[in-house]
Amino acid sequence: MNKMQPLIQLAFAGALALGFAQSAAAQGTIKIGELNSYKAQPQFLDPYKKGWELAIEEINAKGGVIGKKLEIVSRDDGGNPGDAVRVADELVTREGVNILAGTFLSHIGLAVTEFAGKKKVFFLAAEPLTDKITWQNGNRYTFRLRASTYMQAAMLIPGAVAAKKQRWAVVYPNFEYGQSAAANFKALLKKAQPDVEFVTEQAPPLGKLDAGAVVQAIDDAKPDAIFNVLFGADLAKFVREGTTRGTFKNRTVVSLLTGEPEYLDPLRDEAPVGWIVTGYPWDLVDLPEHKAFVAAYQKRWNDYPRLGSIVGYATMKSLAAGIAKAGSTDTEKLVAAFEGLKVESPFGPFSFRAIDHQATMGAFVGKIALKNGKGTMADFKYVDGASVMPPDDEVKKLRPAPSN
Repeated sequence: MNKMQPLIQLAFAGALALGFAQSAAAQGTIKIGELNSYKAQPQFLDPYKKGWELAIEEINAKGGVIGKKLEIVSRDDGGNPGDAVRVADELVTREGVNILAGTFLSHIGLAVTEFAGKKKVFFLAAEPLTDKITWQNGNRYTFRLRASTYMQAAMLIPGAVAAKKQRWAVVYPNFEYGQSAAANFKALLKKAQPDVEFVTEQAPPLGKLDAGAVVQAIDDAKPDAIFNVLFGADLAKFVREGTTRGTFKNRTVVSLLTGEPEYLDPLRDEAPVGWIVTGYPWDLVDLPEHKAFVAAYQKRWNDYPRLGSIVGYATMKSLAAGIAKAGSTDTEKLVAAFEGLKVESPFGPFSFRAIDHQATMGAFVGKIALKNGKGTMADFKYVDGASVMPPDDEVKKLRPAPSN
């Protein structure tokens, strides 16, 4: 037995050394799990990926965060909630991440929100807009970057009220985002203009718009105005069919997201002039921090940014700021750091509210115009997200009480 002792000690020392080496390698970077519907929604998510890659390169070029470089482990979530939860679980169990970020579609964001709450994993929802992520289905471990459907609907209400139209048609994709946006707009407009009527609602399945039938139904209802929530290929079909039939002529149209380059650019000179929209006039924003971002983005990618680029960039900058404030990647410390966290972005500074974990990053509101044969935004202004939040007492009623 004594003869074996040196061998046992040597083997133990070797195993210990290997363990230390693996531990040191693991401690060399901070791994962040990122998941998104890249194959299903490339229009928005290709620029989004370029945005977060630029942010990571900038952060790591300056030495990373708390002395460590950031490493992103990115996966496609398959464009459905079941796959998204499976991917999130794999990122946590196989890749060893305790920070998740991303998602695009609202129902997928909600699935990962539920996963984060159950598994006590930090999750920064980058793009999904449904209010349920930070209100009805909110939890301690989930935060959201983009302005929600409530916030963006509230940004559009002043323009809708100023139009002084009574009879409204509503068209939206029939899934969580569209339902949430339509419900918020209707409630907010009814509150601001009690005599308003909603004479028809058209809710086609996402990606399966029968533009002719929807436009005909709107024309048959004879509205004075239209609220639109369609985006992507559905939006393009709707605009082209409605323009051909004269559906938008002499009618006010208020439209969520349509001023974003992802959805405006494919329309080119068919862009619907005069629509009141939220969006991102990337070449007209006169802020020093935005100009610096655009220059860096164009140098890196030889392309101009879309709204997705801003979202991806701000997502990783937020995570870096949160980790730096926490001085750790410990989940509980990170949650505490994010509550009230202030972040610098190309749109200026914003913060994550402690009360509901919603960021105050805003959006631009204006009207669609044509410039050089291409759609752009005119008469626009930036609306700070903090200015379109409901009162805290209302938020407390909407958000579930914290549970241990």
